[in-house]
Amino acid sequence: MKPLRHLTLLTAALLALLPTTARAEVTYPDPLSLTGQQIIHDPTVIHLKSGGYVAYSTGGVIGARLSKNLRQWDDAGNAFAAPPSWWYEYNDTGDPWAPDVTYRDGRYWLHYAVSSWGTNHSAIGVATSPTGLPGTWTDHGKAFTSETTDVWNAIDPAIIQADGRLWMAFGSYWTGIRMVELDRKTGKAVPGATVAHLATRPDAPYAVEGPYIVKHGRYYYLFASYDACCAGVNSTYKIRAGRSTKVTGPYADSTGKPLLEGGGDLLLAGHGRYIGTGGESVFRDKGQDWLAYHYYDADDNGTPKLGLNRLGWVHDWPVVK
Repeated sequence: MKPLRHLTLLTAALLALLPTTARAEVTYPDPLSLTGQQIIHDPTVIHLKSGGYVAYSTGGVIGARLSKNLRQWDDAGNAFAAPPSWWYEYNDTGDPWAPDVTYRDGRYWLHYAVSSWGTNHSAIGVATSPTGLPGTWTDHGKAFTSETTDVWNAIDPAIIQADGRLWMAFGSYWTGIRMVELDRKTGKAVPGATVAHLATRPDAPYAVEGPYIVKHGRYYYLFASYDACCAGVNSTYKIRAGRSTKVTGPYADSTGKPLLEGGGDLLLAGHGRYIGTGGESVFRDKGQDWLAYHYYDADDNGTPKLGLNRLGWVHDWPVVK
């Protein structure tokens, strides 16, 4: 063996023995550079049939932002002029959380959560609109609820169609991520429908929430937010993912570890000024998949802002670009 080749192989062998902490840390791409009203939490984004984009979010009476190009965002008020009266059954302020906007059967659909911090006395509501624009929504009441006797929490809805049926992933803490079938005509849970279990963690308090499911190729991909939200620069939110050949699971990560056993590939974590990345959703626009999420800006006192990254696929696994 030539001395140089021997040295190269020896160096490679020694590097393989180094502890993981001695290797280069994983790096993540920064989000798209944005202007205008960037403050947002738990964003859901859709390209409207009339042109332009709308993002709905936690805050206000479901806060709205409008954009013509995904870069400049303008405040557009709220989805609703005032909270529907039934919201006050779940908190004193009529404060909705974590909306999800979709388009189906000629209408826009808005699912959202109403709850209070630290309880699973919660509800997911549903509204429809002919245009998807703020101020045009008609509320249709509760789509699904949970009580303190349940082992799941009915917040953070995410809607997906699969094989002609309509499904809603949801969940936060308690036992993690769940799924229930919806009636296509009403957008509400099918009476007596089984509540499937998609993801959890072995460690209390089971800090996984905010699911979102998309189909790519022959797989369904479950994205979820892990760890702690809503603490500014002290937030530890990060986005993990797994996949399944069936929308109802079981989901597993790239190592084969089930998401019901704490698995999940790390897709995006805090880096640089972009702290606590989570509250994610995915939308498709002009053949490109996008990941929308919020982060806490370390250069702006931890203010929550909109993050947008292209979502790519390598060997049938999602990657942030």
